[in-house]
Amino acid sequence: MVLTRRIIPCLDIKDGRVVKGTNFIGLRDAGDPVELAERYNEQGADEVVFLDITASKENRGMIIDVISRAADRLFLPLTVGGGIRSLDDIKRTLRAGADKVSMNTSAVEDPSLIEQGARAFGTQCIVVAIDVRRNMSDNPEATQVSLKDGTTCWYEVVTYGGSKPTGIDAIKWAQEAEERGAGEILLTSMETDGTKDGFDIPITSRISDAVGIPVIASGGVGNLEHFYDGFVYGKADAALAASVFHYGEMTVSEVKDYLIERGLPIRPPMRR
Repeated sequence: MVLTRRIIPCLDIKDGRVVKGTNFIGLRDAGDPVELAERYNEQGADEVVFLDITASKENRGMIIDVISRAADRLFLPLTVGGGIRSLDDIKRTLRAGADKVSMNTSAVEDPSLIEQGARAFGTQCIVVAIDVRRNMSDNPEATQVSLKDGTTCWYEVVTYGGSKPTGIDAIKWAQEAEERGAGEILLTSMETDGTKDGFDIPITSRISDAVGIPVIASGGVGNLEHFYDGFVYGKADAALAASVFHYGEMTVSEVKDYLIERGLPIRPPMRR
């Protein structure tokens, strides 16, 4: 059976508003999250991701309110991440109307949280987000990845919005996340995030080959061909993008039409 590839707009939320930057900095306001999500719903998005990038305890109530409003008005799966640190956080987020939760830093610091969430709510609810950065240092324990220019590196997991290196090999961490019960991997390369130069194909393809669960490619979309490359060369099951959608550079419908024309298995966009 050929699985349909998914197109997923991502909304980074700070203080109840959607923001977008480059390499996780230089944030600009992009609008109300529920209004934007409704637009993508109408365009035929397969899912929507909300990421609470401030993710502090005092803002938890605000994101819960956003989730509740979105769940009342959307008819597509909603994944929510940011500040998910405990089983209770998972429960509250799902009860507010999310279909899945995404864990990043907390999963690295306490991998048992993946197992707890999968046991309590099912693997289909648990997404492990992995932020990675190329590391050119010599590390015989890490998996070497060949880049387009012929050089090799290993990809290191970074946490806290890309600010903290962990020394963890990204490919091995993706495999461990799957073993512990993750239902999906949301992979973002710090090298490409916000650059519009395309997904980081080398690490996307390697992780897609290394795990048996869906991999969502994230970070770097700038044109329609980048989506195609992410699916065909990156072997991703889903492609996530933010700024190109938020600022009207392309619509979900345009992306889907392009990919269907190029022969990929895509759920057709909605037509008015």
